[in-house]
Amino acid sequence: MDFNVKKLASDAGVFFTRAVQFTEEKLGQAEKTELDPHLENLITQADGTKNWTDKILRQTEVLLQPNPIDHTGARIEEFIYDKLDKKLPSRATNAELLGQYMLEAAGEFGSETPYGSTLITVGEYQKRLGGAERELLQTSAVTFLTPLRNFLEGDWRTISKERRLLENRRLDLDICKARLKKAKQAEAKATLLSEEVDKAEHELRVAQTEFDRQAEVTRLLLEGISSTHLNHLRCLQDFVEAQATYYAQCHHYMQDLQKELSRCANAVGSSHPSGDVCPIPISSSSSQKPSALAMEQTQITVTGARKAKVLYDYDAHDSSELSLLADELIAVYTVPGMDPDWLVGERGNEKGKVPVTYLELLS
Repeated sequence: MDFNVKKLASDAGVFFTRAVQFTEEKLGQAEKTELDPHLENLITQADGTKNWTDKILRQTEVLLQPNPIDHTGARIEEFIYDKLDKKLPSRATNAELLGQYMLEAAGEFGSETPYGSTLITVGEYQKRLGGAERELLQTSAVTFLTPLRNFLEGDWRTISKERRLLENRRLDLDICKARLKKAKQAEAKATLLSEEVDKAEHELRVAQTEFDRQAEVTRLLLEGISSTHLNHLRCLQDFVEAQATYYAQCHHYMQDLQKELSRCANAVGSSHPSGDVCPIPISSSSSQKPSALAMEQTQITVTGARKAKVLYDYDAHDSSELSLLADELIAVYTVPGMDPDWLVGERGNEKGKVPVTYLELLS
């Protein structure tokens, strides 16, 4: 008990002495040891890395989970499952919920009615869009958000702790310098014994050694920031790749949905001459001229099979389609009457439809 009390009193005395030194430095009444310029530059770079990483992390979370209430709840749920060492269950996205509501509404309105059947079609595609969004959220969390968060909650806390320790060592060093200076002045006036000066010089040497050692530890940690930048660069590339895949999937789904609605509109218009049912509007894009890509595909019927490079991963939705892997090369061709947004792809003995938007046609 006595030891704890003495230690507490000693720590309080050290804290008070450091506070006095810090205050006098701010008031210009005490000298301050300046850090090495290289170390100062590393500290400035580290502070910038921390601040911008924090901003990028928070804004990416807002981008992927724009509802602040949902975002806060998701983080709390993630924290709880992490503490329990359990895998966080997959959360339904807003698009998936919308799709489910549409399917349930179709069941109440009648799946055979024009409105009900259209709700089913749109609902299924909303669920596909939601699934693609959920995959983006999961991929981004693993490849981008988690590494940034690990830096802020791990490496940066270690760096901050060592920097605080360095500042304390610096204050102790300057306190020893001030004591030695006062001891020498007193010795010159013959009011202090030389033993006191020797003691002050010894304390200064110890403080200088501890300061130099801590400065080296801090420097090594700060120089690791450059490796952090390289790691975050790779994570950023993975994040962009996940976004590109997601938007390509969304584009593909929406094109298919527009075609489905166009066919439904034509069927409804021809089967209801009385006009009681309002036909589903057809997108104005369907009346536009063929794109350059579609015109290029027309040439395939003449030139035959061509090589194509796959731009993004693609999972086949049924047995008529062919799954793709990014960067692989496959043979593609078209057949008369085939949808211009699709080609037939071949990989060895495998064959199936593939979306044109996922390919780069090679000459």
